[in-house]
Amino acid sequence: MVLADSNILIYATQPEYSKLRQWLLDTLPKVSIISRVEILGYHKQQEAEQAALTELLDNLELVYLTPACYEIAIQLRQRQKLTLGDALIAATCLEQGYTLATANTSDFAWIDELTAFNPLEAG
Repeated sequence: MVLADSNILIYATQPEYSKLRQWLLDTLPKVSIISRVEILGYHKQQEAEQAALTELLDNLELVYLTPACYEIAIQLRQRQKLTLGDALIAATCLEQGYTLATANTSDFAWIDELTAFNPLEAG
């Protein structure tokens, strides 16, 4: 199972990323509640972009945090500098056994136990 990072969902609503939109339709990744907050909570978002992102998010299965996720996120942040959002998303993947789809694989490369890939680079 795949969990889509916030950046993948944001890119998918932009006109030049039709292949990414097709990947989303084919894969139907899950999305963390953290990504929903990050994406829809952005204060400079235009109304049309907000509507497109809301529609996209409403059509993907949300994954909620568990107490185990919090503990894994704490351990990750103790090992290396990582934003809270990235730590919680990575922790969700680790706890649930998900593969992370992200445009920023380098941000997660140091987490050996996490499988991550960039669908923007896929054929």
